[in-house]
Amino acid sequence: MNRLTKRRENYSKWYNEIINKSKLAEFSGIRGFMIMKPYGYSIWEIIKKKLDKILKETGHENVYFPSLIPKSSFSKEKEHTEIFSEGCAVVTHSKLMKNKEELIIDPESKLQEELVVRPTSESIIWRTYKNWIQSYRDLPILLNQWGNAIRWEMRPRLFLRTNEFLWQEGHTAHSTKAEAIEETKKILNIYTDFSEKFMAIPVLQGIKPYMDKFHGSDTTYCIEAIMQDGKALQIGTSHFLGQNFSKAFDVKFTNSCGKKEYVWSTSWGISTRFIGAIIMSHSDDNGLILPPKIAPIQIIIVPIYHNDEEYSKIDEFSIKILNILRKEKIRVKYDDRKVFTPGWKFYEYEMKGIPIRISIGKNEIKNEKLEIFRRDTYQKISISLKDLKKNIPQLLNDIQKNIYQKALDRTKKMTIKSDYYNDFKEKICNVGGFILAHWDGNKNTAKKIQEDTEATIRFIPISFKKEEGKCIYSGNNSFQRVVFSKSY
Repeated sequence: MNRLTKRRENYSKWYNEIINKSKLAEFSGIRGFMIMKPYGYSIWEIIKKKLDKILKETGHENVYFPSLIPKSSFSKEKEHTEIFSEGCAVVTHSKLMKNKEELIIDPESKLQEELVVRPTSESIIWRTYKNWIQSYRDLPILLNQWGNAIRWEMRPRLFLRTNEFLWQEGHTAHSTKAEAIEETKKILNIYTDFSEKFMAIPVLQGIKPYMDKFHGSDTTYCIEAIMQDGKALQIGTSHFLGQNFSKAFDVKFTNSCGKKEYVWSTSWGISTRFIGAIIMSHSDDNGLILPPKIAPIQIIIVPIYHNDEEYSKIDEFSIKILNILRKEKIRVKYDDRKVFTPGWKFYEYEMKGIPIRISIGKNEIKNEKLEIFRRDTYQKISISLKDLKKNIPQLLNDIQKNIYQKALDRTKKMTIKSDYYNDFKEKICNVGGFILAHWDGNKNTAKKIQEDTEATIRFIPISFKKEEGKCIYSGNNSFQRVVFSKSY
């Protein structure tokens, strides 16, 4: 059994090997397009199910809009169009025809208007909102869409940057600026809680600097996390769109005083990048580590036997354990395949990051005690059969907390202040992490720092107190530290 490349030797290779060996995903053969395998997709299904429930509980409804957008609609919000047009796929014809032995585009099927394959849905949704919104009584509209998007990437990476990805995108419309801003922040907090409580990934909240905000927005809020190699990963964004799209699509409503106003709006989303974050935040040199709350299989049961007589008794006992755990609503699997040895199975499930492994042999049956292996700590413990229902849920909870605490300790350790440029460069190059430093607010300064160090301004932190200082690069006045980091 080939082990993984060590993280310290080649972090990128280690990441790709985990995805391959744990059977999460692979590239399709079409550059930049990903196939999510059953195990990888099952993680996404759990994320989707849990987040969908939270969004519905906060008043949002699911909807689905077409993935093809008329180019005239896509072009209306100029700032939005300018950035997204660079990575768009466009449908120009509707039909293929056979020419000898090959298929070619039928020139007679050219569309009257070209269609953009959605990179994001603001334009088609606001085209529709114009028909839906007339009065303040029609507001707010709180919609969420689960689907896919296509954005051509220069350097594709599985889960992190692929030409096509799965995601959810929320699109809301409001009668007041205050209500729209409240919605934007509410979603940011939902993403934060979800990342920390379910994915065990601690994050920092921030606002993107003006030159990096979502094009078409007034303000972009984000959550970012530090991975084990010290690089930052943006894993969720929530955008206050102001009235930019309502003005572009001329969406007005009559307020309670009878006057016409433009609608205020938000959009927000997370994607399958979440899975990349889980891999890079928690996994080790032996494979994937999954927090129990989003693990498709929380417990794997492996029988250990030497002959058919032993197998019969062990199989019966294992099924008994399986049924006990299922009644407790635990996601459990019993691997009774005879074509693989226990050692092979141990390797497979360790690579897949199953939080708990239960090995059952003749001694476990005799003593009515189970050997429990924790994937997060490699600790083996013994639990009596009579205590199983009480102890297993608690153990899963302890594992969840331990995985989060480990990531939190790393985040705290790698969140560092710097006041001098040479010190800043040394920390960026040799330590990594979130570097808190002063910036003069000039995008050219940020560009020069990036060219020199590869570090970018990830966000302006929300929770940190403002403090005056001097820009680490220019020496000009600064009113608040920002967060620099190398990133994915």
